[in-house]
Amino acid sequence: GSSVKEVQFEILRRKSPESEPYLQTVTYSCSAPSETVAYALTELSRGELSQDPVRWQCSCLQRKCGACAMVINGRPRLACDARLGDLGDKVTLGPLKKFPVVADLIVDRSAMMDALLRMQVWLSEAHLPEEKAADLSYDASRCLQCGCCLEVCPNFAADGEFYGMAALAPSARLMAALPDSQKKQLFRDYRRHIYEGCGKSLACRDICPAGIDTERLLVNANAAAVWKRRFGRR
Repeated sequence: GSSVKEVQFEILRRKSPESEPYLQTVTYSCSAPSETVAYALTELSRGELSQDPVRWQCSCLQRKCGACAMVINGRPRLACDARLGDLGDKVTLGPLKKFPVVADLIVDRSAMMDALLRMQVWLSEAHLPEEKAADLSYDASRCLQCGCCLEVCPNFAADGEFYGMAALAPSARLMAALPDSQKKQLFRDYRRHIYEGCGKSLACRDICPAGIDTERLLVNANAAAVWKRRFGRR
């Protein structure tokens, strides 16, 4: 019918980490502007690409897990949150560039998870944040660990000492929840792996799929972990 729109997908593919990447072009018939890239990839794998499905990651498909992060029309996004009606007649897909490619649109984000483990950014027991920090703690807790912020960060490299906003968000949550007596190591790790490497470009500010106010987290975390301690206010 007249409501069907032909969308040309140009997908950067790779069979394995050792193989050469190549571009594959395929046409998809979109019947509703609300259809997402994730939906189109699923349908293409059932149809035209059934003999060689594009490999990509997904889980919830509801913008809650971050698994389907990829580069869409040059911008890191979640495939489940990228509607075809907003993307035009040509859609380019590629894997996140800051992490090693596993296959097609799947990357190995273990460097990001390893950084979180090294910083131990979790609560070992229940702690409620102070009332004045509760809103900040909630905002930080919405981080999906998708890696979109790291993709646009000019200072992040998977093998570097700077861990980026993906580590800053859970660190900020801990700063809001932990009692002062338990923050010493967290502050030390924060200064080394976040504060000293951040160039304050704030490229992460407009890219977060969860809409987290990353600038606010950065300002508050810097104040708590660096400035108040440096000038003896804490």
